[in-house]
Amino acid sequence: MPLIETPTTILLLWAVIGYALGSIPFGMVLARVMGLGNLREIGSGNIGATNVLRTGNKLAAALTLLLDAAKGAAALLLARYATGAEDAAQLAGLAAMIGHCYPVWLKFQGGKGVATFLGLLLALAWPVGLGACIAWLIGAGLFRISSMGALVAAAASTFLMMFLGRPDALVLGAILTLLIFWRHRANIARIKAGTEPKIGKKSQ
Repeated sequence: MPLIETPTTILLLWAVIGYALGSIPFGMVLARVMGLGNLREIGSGNIGATNVLRTGNKLAAALTLLLDAAKGAAALLLARYATGAEDAAQLAGLAAMIGHCYPVWLKFQGGKGVATFLGLLLALAWPVGLGACIAWLIGAGLFRISSMGALVAAAASTFLMMFLGRPDALVLGAILTLLIFWRHRANIARIKAGTEPKIGKKSQ
């Protein structure tokens, strides 16, 4: 983990800012604005890009993916720019991930965090983020299941940090990996049962 050098009050401030950014439910907002209905009543009921894609609107899904990734990246980059400290940057990124998964505005029932996870990894260290994106593509491409891509990317991320020169982020990577697996526990059960929906399918 990075050296803790930022005052506690500043760390708390960036944790709050990161959480606030991460908790913006772009999928739900876009679905409403674009007349796609309530995501809670579509497909898996999730607020992320995969479920937005089940509406059949690829543009809305792509925008959700980009915006969810951007909020994770923005939290980390803003904290890094404002403080010049990696501890604040990593904490803000983690808080954004938690905000996406457990947003106060949605009674703490948020998304799975995959796009936000990939976005903050790209901001943390682009080789690590790129490696995780490639891992997602491999997992999702081989199985045609979005959640498999997420699990493969999460499992690979901590090793990528180790081998691509970011050992200071190993604790962050381990926490993010555990969070991704925890948020996908229902998907893991469906994968084992052979009932997990394929990419592009409109409903479960």
